[in-house]
Amino acid sequence: MCLLPSFVFAEEIGAVTQLDLKHHFVGYFAVAVTFIVYAIAMTEDLHQLSKAKPMVLGSALIWGSIFVYYSMEYGSAKNVAVVFQNNLTAYAELFLFITVSMTFLNSMTERGIFDALRIVLVNRQYSYRQLFWITGVLAFVLSLVISSLTVGLLMGYIILVIGKDQPKFVGLAGLNAVVAANAGGTISPLGGISTFFVWQQNMLHFTEFFNLTIPCMVNFLVPASIMHFAVTKENPVFTKETPALKRGSKRIVFIFIFTFSLTILSNVFFDMPAIAGMMFGLAILQFFAYYLTKSEKLSHFLIPETRQTIDSKKGFDVFKCIAGVDWDTLLFFYGAMMIVGALSFLGYLDAMAHYLFTEISPTLANIMIGLSSSSIDNGTLMFAVLNMHPPFSMQQWLLLTLTLGVGGSLLAIGSAPALHVLGLMKGHMKEGEGYTFTLHLRWMPAILLGFFASIGTLFLLNGGVF
Repeated sequence: MCLLPSFVFAEEIGAVTQLDLKHHFVGYFAVAVTFIVYAIAMTEDLHQLSKAKPMVLGSALIWGSIFVYYSMEYGSAKNVAVVFQNNLTAYAELFLFITVSMTFLNSMTERGIFDALRIVLVNRQYSYRQLFWITGVLAFVLSLVISSLTVGLLMGYIILVIGKDQPKFVGLAGLNAVVAANAGGTISPLGGISTFFVWQQNMLHFTEFFNLTIPCMVNFLVPASIMHFAVTKENPVFTKETPALKRGSKRIVFIFIFTFSLTILSNVFFDMPAIAGMMFGLAILQFFAYYLTKSEKLSHFLIPETRQTIDSKKGFDVFKCIAGVDWDTLLFFYGAMMIVGALSFLGYLDAMAHYLFTEISPTLANIMIGLSSSSIDNGTLMFAVLNMHPPFSMQQWLLLTLTLGVGGSLLAIGSAPALHVLGLMKGHMKEGEGYTFTLHLRWMPAILLGFFASIGTLFLLNGGVF
């Protein structure tokens, strides 16, 4: 996306008559609003208010106060609008990237691909312990190319169906899938928002993320190995089903793989922004949907005995898949990124950067930031750090990417996969059963051990230095 392209954002700010408002009412107001809206968003599970609502309102209030102040002080705030628009440009590309990714996933879901995966796992008659590892490994691998949020929901659904008579298995397997999705998503820019930001800002090249492979595997395997002994050895009993894939499902998988391959290769070899490849893939998916719909109607016309079913065969509408994206998450990131941009403009991020990366060790600071992602969205934190412009080496960027990516696994409120699996369990399990905040907290020491083990592994792989 070239997040704030080539950091024109920083250059544009220099052109704006910028005041130090950290100790002004506007600054205090912005900080107060930020704390309030984040508190409301983080406790979404308690009051059932969508996390996007307070974030969007908070961003509007903060930027509104800045525009009003500059208009009163200088008679115009047109230059401030440049800063706002640069932040908006950064969000626009993230918006499109997530929209395209989730459209592909919704398309594969509509064609029955993931339901077929569930049936295959059930028909193999694995034990609960085997399923614990299979679902964990699948979550780890899938999150390399699919957002960890979606992987968490997918694996949570499969685990619920498989373990409907074993709530303890559902809880442990759900927790394992959350940790695995966060760890796997940290290896790839396509697996998480924070890694996507780092990639698009060219802080790390695509191939450099592979340096995190072993540390992320350690982060997943350490707590999983400890939880393994708490999972029952019994086998679930199911009647065998036959997977039923809709027409075109395999070709949609091929288009999905082609799109992500094209996106990566065009970025690595031609420096093409990731969104260009993603939009090209979306265009192909739209034309394929058109082909499926028209060819289906044609077959009904040519085969008389199928004409009576034509009304029930509506083909494949890709725009319904686009409409099914997670708009709550998209709007949440709008509010979060605009708030971070405002705090940066007001000078708070520069002051924080001076303390974190000058007063204390950058290594310690990056670990602290990673630990804080246990309760604050890692995408927002990474966007904030990028706005601080820290003079990091590649090793420090790897450390920050690792700690922010896996730090969200420490608490159930620390990552999107965990929050969505929590919501999924509430609708299908009795209160206190399955994957819960309390269960996650009980296993937090094991996850924390994996967190520090992954940092130690990265330290050793880098020759004992960061």
